Amino acid sequence: MPTPTENQVRDALKTVTLPGLPRDVITLQLVKDVRIDGDTVTVGLELPTPACPGEVRAESERLVTEAVRGTGAGKVTLEVSSAVIGRPLRSADARVRQVKNIIAVAAGKGGVGKSTVSTNLALALQRFGARVGMLDADIYGPSLPLMLGPPERASGASPEGRLQPALHRGLAVMSIGFFVEREGAVVWRGPMVHKLLQQFLEDVEWGELDYLIVDLPPGTGDAQLSLAQLVPISGALLVTTPQEVALIDVEKAAAMLRKVEVPLLGVVENMSEYVCPACGHHDHIFDAGGGKRLAASLGIPLFGGLPIDPRIRHGGDSGMPFVQGAPGTELAKHFMELAAKTAWRQAALHLAGPRRAAGLVAIS
Repeated sequence: MPTPTENQVRDALKTVTLPGLPRDVITLQLVKDVRIDGDTVTVGLELPTPACPGEVRAESERLVTEAVRGTGAGKVTLEVSSAVIGRPLRSADARVRQVKNIIAVAAGKGGVGKSTVSTNLALALQRFGARVGMLDADIYGPSLPLMLGPPERASGASPEGRLQPALHRGLAVMSIGFFVEREGAVVWRGPMVHKLLQQFLEDVEWGELDYLIVDLPPGTGDAQLSLAQLVPISGALLVTTPQEVALIDVEKAAAMLRKVEVPLLGVVENMSEYVCPACGHHDHIFDAGGGKRLAASLGIPLFGGLPIDPRIRHGGDSGMPFVQGAPGTELAKHFMELAAKTAWRQAALHLAGPRRAAGLVAIS
């Protein structure tokens, strides 16, 4: 078979759609280079996030390789890179222009582990190589200063007179908890909450970030509405526990987010089961299957379950989040998988565009 031409290779790649993405790799401009040397074809494939699920990357490489081999190539070499795709910038959007994605972590009620998920999600994305920051939007009950431990750099004023975020484990972080004593209480009405969040978004030097993870307070109140008004939130990850009382409140949070046009990325079920360390018995303390039912009713993917494990609690209380404190464990892998699925789903929604996002098939 004669050596394929570049046009033949690119035509073949027009038939390749990566898992969960809306269109082929040529249309989405994910093929950055095609080089032919004898019977060897080299393809430069750029993924839309470094946080790509392992099975998605393997399948993507297989699909591209098979398509190129079909043109008569004797050897196919893939050069895989990544560049985080962000939300389209509006001309009037002056806030956080250097932040590509703003991902809110939401729950309908307190006590479901939302801040734990937020913290480990941010650190997992960072481990994939992304530039990540965190905004603690829980004004009345900020948790991030405790959960992230002592900062490498405290929050303060920059030389230009703007606010400088604290630096925790390489994450740029801003929280009202930096400015209030631990035993103090923030007693503010809605307009003050709005003003503070506006200041955190406009006056903080966030720098260039691939992802800003926003730890929302529970419920459907002022902070959620203010953020939706102030910045275009790229997507929201919903955190629930399996029992019905949690599901009801998360459904309300999801309805509110959809009303303010925030795309829902998926559901993570926290405290899904307890595994006895002595005998290995699995016990569904808070019921079973609630996250799956919630995801199905909302028409979004379930990104998996996180077990009840004292080590996760200890990591938050001690200021050493589990993803960083025990990165090689099976439990840390759950958080890495959650981060990958969240980032891939977010990228897919951007690539689909607002008109097609509603019908996009997600990787779960």
